[in-house]
Formats: sequence, structure tokens, C-alpha cells
Amino acid sequence: MEATAIVTMPPYAPYLRDVLSHQVVSGIRLNTVMPVKGSDSLEDVLKRLFHEAGTFGKELWIDLKCRQIRVVGYAVPPFTEIGISHRITVEPNVRAYFHDGQESAVILAADGSRLIMQDGPKRVVGEGESINIPHPSLSIEGYMTDTDKRYVEAAVKVGAHNYMLSFVEKPEDISDLRALDSAANVVEKIESVKGMDYVKTLWKPEGKTRLMAARGDLYTELKMPHHVIAACELIVAKEQNAIVASRIFPSLAESLEPSCQDIGDVDNLLRMGYRAFMLGDDICMMRDSVISALNLFAAVAERYGK
Repeated sequence: MEATAIVTMPPYAPYLRDVLSHQVVSGIRLNTVMPVKGSDSLEDVLKRLFHEAGTFGKELWIDLKCRQIRVVGYAVPPFTEIGISHRITVEPNVRAYFHDGQESAVILAADGSRLIMQDGPKRVVGEGESINIPHPSLSIEGYMTDTDKRYVEAAVKVGAHNYMLSFVEKPEDISDLRALDSAANVVEKIESVKGMDYVKTLWKPEGKTRLMAARGDLYTELKMPHHVIAACELIVAKEQNAIVASRIFPSLAESLEPSCQDIGDVDNLLRMGYRAFMLGDDICMMRDSVISALNLFAAVAERYGK
């Protein structure tokens, strides 16, 4: 099987056609946390991207945020409160992680859709940032957000039916989407310990679903950092067509000279059996970094043939 890549694309990227014409690209991903111009409806944005992708024989994937916890509004230090996208409950005095796990702070209490912090990150926490709370006591109310549902409604009108669902942890998560779009093709993003338990015990292959090892949040959520290796191995063992995503060539966001460890990481994922990769937000915001990543990916994957 030839290795291919799905590329995260900002909704108004001027280099969209450069990406779509690349030989290793199978499709593009719209991260629905990205803002849409006030003059555009969600239907307008999806119709344009769906048409552009189809022109090149590629797919459009709509990435819904679902159970992922995100910041609502801005919190400016010194502060003690962060608004979040879901109502949650969690034990007091547990730690929340920001910026891909590079920063953390203690939650004194969860008050509905507010986190009351003891010592929030010493910087402005911005709208749309993701927050990881990898504690077993965490309970999140509901699954799909109102924005998710609006995107599905718009997608159905356009005739687009490819979705990525964040933080899938049980079969009912898929049912929630299928209730809104019975024709949905689903990539199940595995991003938590509960998600891994679901893969181990409940997940069953079916025609319109596919697993993804979504390493951005999964790495932060696992109990120990090195557990990410076994997690990725399990997912591709369960499904040979699984996708691996995020933390791929991150050095290219800083320099067009890739790091040795980034090249080794992708080679290791290919050795595990992955042939479908997804490039994340970090390297896809600029043309030079994303095209460099695609060229490098093609060169590393070439030795594995078809």
C-alpha cells in the first residue's frame, strides 16, 4: 500500500491548490476551530473546499471537536477563571495541561463550564486553545457541540460526508453523528486513555469507520509518555488502514531543515505499518513548511514501496 497524507488546511489558505496537486496527498482536513469570515456561511466554506478537493480527485475531511475541551474567550493573567467549551466535573486539585502538555496548572474546582484555577499559566490563554485534563475523575457533559452540529448540517447540504470525530470513547459517539448524517464516513480519533480502552474492548470494524492514532492529545493524555508507542502499535494492529496524526515533522515549523528525530519518528511509524498520515496545524499554516513536509514524507516513505 502506497503511503499517503491528509493535510490540515486553513479555510482561506492561498496555497490550497499547491497542496492538493501534491502526489502524496489523499485529502485535506478542515479544523473547525479555525475562524470563518463573517461574510461566509459554513455552507459557503464547505462548498468551496469540497469543490476544490474534488477537482483534484481528493477528499475533504471535516474535523469536529466533540468531547475536546477548549478555551472559550480569553483569560489574562493574573486570573483564576478559564471558560471552557463543555460543562464538566472533576475532582479538585487535579492538574490541567496546556500547549501540547508543555504547561500545566492546578484546578481548584470545576464550576460547570468554568475552571477555577490555583495558578493558571503565566500567559494569556486564548480562544480555542485545547486543554487536557487526564484524570480518571473527569466527566464531560454531552458529546457533539452546537458548532459541530451546525457543521454537519452544512455538510449534508453540500453533499460532504467525511468527518473526523475527536475524543471517541464509546460506540454511542458514532451514533450521535449518524443521527445527523446517516451517510457519514467516520474517522474515529483516539486521544485518551478511555479511547484506548474502547479500542481494546469495544471497537469493531465496519464499512464506514476508520481509526486514527491522534498523537497530539493522546501523547498528553496517556499515563506515561512512552506508552504512546504501544498505543500506536495497538491501533494499527486493530486496523491496518488506520491513520496516524500530529507531532509529525514539528521541527519544520521552526526551520525548513528537519531534525534527525523527526525523520526517525516517521520511519518508525511506517515500520509499524501505518500508510496513512495526517499533518497537523503546526506545520500547515505556511506554504513552505507544509510543502517541505510533504516532500520529506514522500522521500522517507519511498523506500517502503507500495
